[in-house]
Amino acid sequence: MRRRRLRDLSIVQNTPNSEEGNSEQQTVVGSSNVPETLDEPEEFQTRRVRGHTLLRDLYDLDPVERLKVSRNTHGQLVGSEARLLAGYLGILARNANMLPINYESWYHMPDSNKNQALANIKDRERVGTSSRQKQKFTHTAGSRSFASIAEAEEVKSGQKVGRLQLFEITHRKKDGSPMTSEAGEIMEKLKEKKAEYEAIASSDSSVNLEDIDNRIITEVLGPKRAEAVEREAAAAAREAEARAMVAEQSKKYDDLQLQLQQMIHMFQQSQKPSS
Repeated sequence: MRRRRLRDLSIVQNTPNSEEGNSEQQTVVGSSNVPETLDEPEEFQTRRVRGHTLLRDLYDLDPVERLKVSRNTHGQLVGSEARLLAGYLGILARNANMLPINYESWYHMPDSNKNQALANIKDRERVGTSSRQKQKFTHTAGSRSFASIAEAEEVKSGQKVGRLQLFEITHRKKDGSPMTSEAGEIMEKLKEKKAEYEAIASSDSSVNLEDIDNRIITEVLGPKRAEAVEREAAAAAREAEARAMVAEQSKKYDDLQLQLQQMIHMFQQSQKPSS
C-alpha cells in the first residue's frame, strides 16, 4: 500500500511518449533521481526521533513513476506536491562541508569552520531582524507560498483570485478580522481605490480591467511595499528552513559523535582479555 504522504498526491507514468508531459506545466521527481546515499542505514539509528527529512516515499516509487508538481500561469510551483519537492531540495542542499564530522570533540573543530557557521547564522538573523523591523503588518500564509494559497482558493471557488483578494485572504485571521489595525486600514483603502477604478472603467473602455489590481496595489502600498508583499512569504519560508538546517546539522554532528564513542567503547571492551 502506498504511504499516506504520496497516496493523496499526483503520481504520473514517466514514459518517453507521454503526451501529458508535453501538454501540461509540470516538474517531476521520482525514485530514479533521488540519491540513495542520503538514506541513513537503520542499524545506526539508536533512538526513535523526528530525524531528518529522508522522503523514503520517493524511494518506494516504481522507476517509471514520477510525482507531478503543478505550476500556475506564472511558473510558480503550487499544491501539496510543491511542499514535498521543497523537502526533497532541502535534502540535496544539506552537506557537512561547513561542520565536518571527523573531529572527536567540538573543541577540536577549527575556529575557521565555527566562525563561518556563526557568520552565516548572524547574516541570516540580521536580515530577518531588519525585515521584521520594517514590516508594519504580517500575513497568515505561514510557510505556504502566496501562489499555493491562490491556487487552492481558485480550486475551491472556481474563480480566478486577483491580487486584492489574495491580499485579504493572507492578511486576515481565522475569524475574518484583519491581522492588525494597519492591515485593516489598507484593506479599506484598496476597496475604495477599486471602486474608483471600476467607476472609471464603466465609462472609459480604454481602462484595462485586468491591470487594475496591480495599479491599485502600487498606488496604495507604493512600489517597494507592493513588491515586499510578494516577497514576505518566500522570505519567511527561507528563514525557517535556514534555522532548521542549522539545527539539523548540529544534531547530526552530536548523534554521530555519540555513535562513534559507543563504537569505540564496544571495540575497547572486545579487546580486553577474558578473565
